[in-house]
Amino acid sequence: MNTYYLPSHEYARVEGNIAYIGISEYAAKQLGNVVYVDLPEADTDIEAGEDFGAIESVKAASDLFSPVSGAIVEVNEQLLDNPKLVSEDPVTNWIIKVEMSNPDELNNLLTPEAYAELCAKEQH
Repeated sequence: MNTYYLPSHEYARVEGNIAYIGISEYAAKQLGNVVYVDLPEADTDIEAGEDFGAIESVKAASDLFSPVSGAIVEVNEQLLDNPKLVSEDPVTNWIIKVEMSNPDELNNLLTPEAYAELCAKEQH
């Protein structure tokens, strides 16, 4: 397993020491058509649980929170011109890429199974 979740619907897809962070498919469905993504600057540090930007759809606006601490090594600049990519495929269209400073933080996040249970409860 290499994907972990926050209860606020952000994911961290981990490859080595890099975490690709975005919103879950569940969150994308709830938001509907994304019209704007507020991206942070690359080369800045972030702490787990800290907000790093915002996402807006025709239905709502939400802050984005980082599941892990580390350095933002890249932002997905495609989203500046085409934010709806997040709506179409939130897993492929990650928002930021973070080099993790403390991979042990992953133990504090939800597994895919626990996250699926959380989403099921929210729907009832």
